[in-house]
Amino acid sequence: MSKINIKNLEKSFGDNKVINNFNININDGEFIVLVGPSGCGKSTLLRMISGLESIDKGEIFLDTKLINNLIPSKREIAMVFQSYALYPHMNVFENMSFGLKMEKISKDEIQQKVNDAANTLQIEDLLKRKPKQLSGGQRQRVAIGRAITRSPKVFLFDEPLSNLDAALRSEMRVEISKLHKKMNSNIIYVTHDQIEAMTLADRIVVLNKGNIEQFGTPNEIYSDPNNIFVAEFIGSPKMNIIKINKDQIINSKTLKLFNNEVAVDNFKFEDEIYIGIRPEDISINNNQEIQLEVKVDLVENLGFEKIIYTKILDHQIIIKSSENVTEQSLKISFSRSKILFFDKNKNRIR
Repeated sequence: MSKINIKNLEKSFGDNKVINNFNININDGEFIVLVGPSGCGKSTLLRMISGLESIDKGEIFLDTKLINNLIPSKREIAMVFQSYALYPHMNVFENMSFGLKMEKISKDEIQQKVNDAANTLQIEDLLKRKPKQLSGGQRQRVAIGRAITRSPKVFLFDEPLSNLDAALRSEMRVEISKLHKKMNSNIIYVTHDQIEAMTLADRIVVLNKGNIEQFGTPNEIYSDPNNIFVAEFIGSPKMNIIKINKDQIINSKTLKLFNNEVAVDNFKFEDEIYIGIRPEDISINNNQEIQLEVKVDLVENLGFEKIIYTKILDHQIIIKSSENVTEQSLKISFSRSKILFFDKNKNRIR
């Protein structure tokens, strides 16, 4: 196990700043997930840690060693790519052992390391096959196995499941989580999929345009987001956000929401605020504090769950429920305690 300390990291491509003053400390054995929309700097950050991308400014420490100027093979870091990056003319054993051969490791040790990795990933019967004879999930296991054989201090995963179908992604998430618990190594994992982030991470870094919007446990980020960007990005379906205008603010302790007067906690409201409520926190036909009638626009039937689309104050609202919905209008309600408040700059009011 190792600690990783990243200080004041910056990276630009021309005039485009991709990573801006990035600071993070990663503890021994932590599974860290970098999540954010396309173009937010996730993969660039991973490549800077691995040594595949130069650093404009800042420092990366592995334990107490500064690794900025070390070549990738000397960083004790292994990277698993989205594209698998397997050699098509080599069989599985040769792919998994290639890096070890380059390091001039003995044949017996190579055999042992490859066998151990294959056993861990349950691909012992695939060692003589070529990549073209493997499924997508099997190729990803081989790519992970190649990383394991190097016994790195840190594993880097760059969207490793994005090429797999939904069922296989779910299966591989479980396998990667088991692997982390078994090896107890540091993992830094990049994804745009917030479900992967929530299910795999010890802590999540939410990135936006090269900046850290929030860094915390999955529960912290889901329950206590710093701003509307984080609130909408984490959660499926995303949080409902409704703009509340000045005429709905009765005083510093009371709002008028949908003909319901709602007590607040001495917030210093300005011209406008936003409220957030998660789809799963809206009830159908229950008498919670805040109640209103809505018209049903669309229902997505997902079996046990129904995703219901409606409108409140011209804002599309999504409701997640296990109730069967056949009516064109619904009585919905939610608790004051489930409402999150955001200021006019879209930052959380706490």
